[in-house]
Amino acid sequence: MTSERHAGKFVRSVHPNLRKRTELKFTPLERLEPVEVLLVALPHGVAMGQMATLREKARVVIDLSADFRLNDASGYPEWYAHEHERPEMLGDFVYGVPELHREALRTADAISSAGCMATTSILGLYPLFRAGVVDTSMPTIVECKTGSSGSGGAPGLGSHHPERSGSMRSFKPTGHRHTAEIVQELTFGGVVPSVSFSATSIEAVRGILATSHVFLNEDLSDKEVWAIYRAAYKDEPFMRVVKESGGIHRYPEPKLLSGSNYCDVGFERDPKSRRVVVMAALDNLMKGAAGQAVQCLNVRMGFAEDAGLTFPGLHPI
Repeated sequence: MTSERHAGKFVRSVHPNLRKRTELKFTPLERLEPVEVLLVALPHGVAMGQMATLREKARVVIDLSADFRLNDASGYPEWYAHEHERPEMLGDFVYGVPELHREALRTADAISSAGCMATTSILGLYPLFRAGVVDTSMPTIVECKTGSSGSGGAPGLGSHHPERSGSMRSFKPTGHRHTAEIVQELTFGGVVPSVSFSATSIEAVRGILATSHVFLNEDLSDKEVWAIYRAAYKDEPFMRVVKESGGIHRYPEPKLLSGSNYCDVGFERDPKSRRVVVMAALDNLMKGAAGQAVQCLNVRMGFAEDAGLTFPGLHPI
């Protein structure tokens, strides 16, 4: 395990929950020996400059940054405000959402793990777009609410407790970079959807709730929409369709997923229009980041897909 800031320290000194689980110490990147699989968690914009060297260190590289998520290099100036340093490498990477690209991941030596809010939004909407029942002449509206850990581990004013406590702050009402991933992964048959995405920070530490408004191109019943979701996710180990008839937990809720790799998806059919309100929830540090990267690793290496990922979450917390 590498770290420039913490080189020489025990991993447990930074991650105290790992006491008595590992005696590993952090080493600097320059001392990294060749490995079978390398999971890269460098900051956005840094990984692309080091990727050629990193790929020499490992047969399989799983990158958690945004540097190789987009298929088209022209998207980086638009969404990340910089040119891509290694555009010729973009075609090597498979987008790391197993529910969408499992077969490609089985043989991929370069995997780009998806963004947290992108994963939540995509998994909520994917069954409808794949089934071709979305009216793509209408915009799809996505609103994501996210906890403070989505901003990373570096302290800042936005995550400072007196500022964050009790807040519900719209921090990116338009132009959020994860929009590009959502559009890319929901494009079927050459039809590029119109996606309007907004992001709101809430007081929670971890968790994402994506609420999407999508319009159908035909008047499907609630039962028919349910069948579309069941067909897409019935065999997926980490996907759960949550749509109960009553109770406070009848729709997806991020709090129930803390520490788990599940993504819960639910929907409500508007009886007065063809609008479907889709709700998707996950833990941004698990299915939205590290957990999904491990899931991709398991698929690539032929392990059980849920290896190391069976924690069901805690309730109540």
